[in-house]
Amino acid sequence: MAGEKGFIGSIDQGTTSTRFIIYDHDARAVASHQVEFTQFYPEAGWVEHDPMEILESVKVCIAKALDKATADGHNVDGGLKAIGLTDQRETTIVWSKSTGLPLHKAIVWMDARTSSICRRLEKELSGGRSHFVESCGLPISTYFSAMKLLWLMENVDAVKDAIKKGDAIFGTIDTWLIWNMTGGINGGLHVTDVTNASRTMLMNLKTLSWDEETIKTLGIPAEILPKIVSNSEVIGEICKGWPIPGIKIAGCLGDQHAAMLGQACKKGEAKSTYGTGAFILLNTGESASEIEELAAMVESTGGVYFVPAFNGLFAPWWREDARGVCIGITRFTNKSHIARAVLESMCFQVKDVLDSMNKDAGEKGSLDNGQGEFLLRVDGGATANNLLMQIQADLMGTPVVRPVDIETTALGAAYAAGLAVGFWKEEDIFESGEKSKNSKVFRPAMEEETRKKKVESWCKAVERTFDLADLSI
Repeated sequence: MAGEKGFIGSIDQGTTSTRFIIYDHDARAVASHQVEFTQFYPEAGWVEHDPMEILESVKVCIAKALDKATADGHNVDGGLKAIGLTDQRETTIVWSKSTGLPLHKAIVWMDARTSSICRRLEKELSGGRSHFVESCGLPISTYFSAMKLLWLMENVDAVKDAIKKGDAIFGTIDTWLIWNMTGGINGGLHVTDVTNASRTMLMNLKTLSWDEETIKTLGIPAEILPKIVSNSEVIGEICKGWPIPGIKIAGCLGDQHAAMLGQACKKGEAKSTYGTGAFILLNTGESASEIEELAAMVESTGGVYFVPAFNGLFAPWWREDARGVCIGITRFTNKSHIARAVLESMCFQVKDVLDSMNKDAGEKGSLDNGQGEFLLRVDGGATANNLLMQIQADLMGTPVVRPVDIETTALGAAYAAGLAVGFWKEEDIFESGEKSKNSKVFRPAMEEETRKKKVESWCKAVERTFDLADLSI
């Protein structure tokens, strides 16, 4: 790649861990460090994080990655041009702007405690579940930040009091990190980017600003919301007390959007990240390679279907009353059939969403690359599983492309920051053929009739998950 020599850093704040990666001007990772943090499950369906622990994990990762780069002979201290940030979307925090302390633990994106609020709004609002779709493109769901914010406003006294006093501010993880990294209580910047804002249910997709009517309807004070900025611009500088003071924060994207940029997706190309959800499904052994070996012992699932609706089903089903099921088990079934059904379930879910995207494209045209071919670019740890990738290609009936570097989320944030400070140009990212040249392509080998039958069976299995939320009572 062309561009000024030096380095770009990237914070990748995920659902289970934080990483800091340092890239050179050829987009090669020269050093990184990763720290896992605690997951809290106070009740069934509830998931929380400690915002202070996440903050500390970022500090540690930056410091350790810098030490590693220096030890390997890289002059990062003098050559770091900027950093980008990517984060778990929708996860919600409310904190005190006078003390800088969280008023409650962060409510994580997969948390389902707001189901009663969602049902109440669906009954009260004239548009039901789709009431806000025209402005934000999203249905009312436990998934999105607005519902989590309402729960905090209604159930946490510290949040109620801080809002009355004008001391509360809201944000997703990106907002929390940037506020702290740019000064915190001493003038920290209260901002979010358009991708994270788009997952709150509060941003108008046409104006890219907070939707006044939505905020008014939900009773959310506008003054607690952050300013919305673009993905690629100089947002501010890192303050003293951090390992890299004075360095510009120049890129910010939600994790899935960052991975799409990291994959340099063009028209006719989609990407699927096999991250937290995939790792949950693969947790039947010590690693992704173990389940691949187990599932490869059989040629089919033997009629077994597994639907991982652990906290309901999100896009495109939007059924919060769904719960996980494993059906079709007979005396013939062994653990290899179940392992293969687990892999297939991941692929069916990706197909469901892509089919919905194709349907939504409607009059805008088909999602091909201009050569009559649709490509799915994949990333995330689980994509190292070759069988999983082949199953994905077979069930979709389209090619699946896996890059050499399967961790593209952090790279996307680095690209955004690099573009903002002139470290890279757009053509460096989107017109470079190096990545595609070394990518592995999985092509479909399944007959169309078999594919249709399997999809029909999957849909039947999905329907069996509905109306099961009351089983926990």
